[in-house]
Amino acid sequence: MLKNLGRSAPVQKLAAFLAARYLRLVQRTTRYTIEPADFRERAIKDAPVIGALWHGQHLMAHFAWPEGLRVAALISRNKDAEINAMVLEKFGVTPIRGSGGRAEKMHRRGGVAALREMLRTLTNGQSLVLTADVPKVSRICGDGIIALAKHSGRPIYPVAVVNRRRIDFNSWDHASIGLPFGRGAIVVGDPIHVGAQADAADMEAARLALQASLDAIHARAYALVGDRDPGARQSDAANAP
Repeated sequence: MLKNLGRSAPVQKLAAFLAARYLRLVQRTTRYTIEPADFRERAIKDAPVIGALWHGQHLMAHFAWPEGLRVAALISRNKDAEINAMVLEKFGVTPIRGSGGRAEKMHRRGGVAALREMLRTLTNGQSLVLTADVPKVSRICGDGIIALAKHSGRPIYPVAVVNRRRIDFNSWDHASIGLPFGRGAIVVGDPIHVGAQADAADMEAARLALQASLDAIHARAYALVGDRDPGARQSDAANAP
């Protein structure tokens, strides 16, 4: 009964309103260090771009994007993700429903339709943000985002947004949400380009490069706030796709 109540439209709208108000408070009361300092200017110049992040950091990713950059985001088709979609809309982000992850599973999760919609979005000059890791497999980059970069010709910008004061959840994706009145860090990696003629080896190299960049910028962001990434990879074995 409680689960059904949580999926009712009035409850979801209220939850989205409160969540958006809270995130606005966190954003406005946090002093963010930004690296590189000119990344927002570069993102606007390169737009449309593909913003990539680890799944557990998705709650605050929109803090990174500059005003004037039109952004859409890939959101799960799951009914439980409806609140996330509503929150994004309150921040001016267009939600696209679907899931990527591994290319061979895209049909089952509606990823093919989502890929077409994302390509249309990029063609129309709107940037995209999506999580790079495989669903339910933390911090292992899937090949869906690499395929998107190849077919769209747009650069991937790895992004990390971290708050020193935060709540860390005991979840598969090591999710966290910032607390207000603290300091934080926004770190962006070098753009990753995937050529239109990229073969399987090229795409795998790009996948590994994106995975390594996301790990590196998260480590850097946590270091800037004087902390250690709780979701950091524990061994080289975790790099296996």
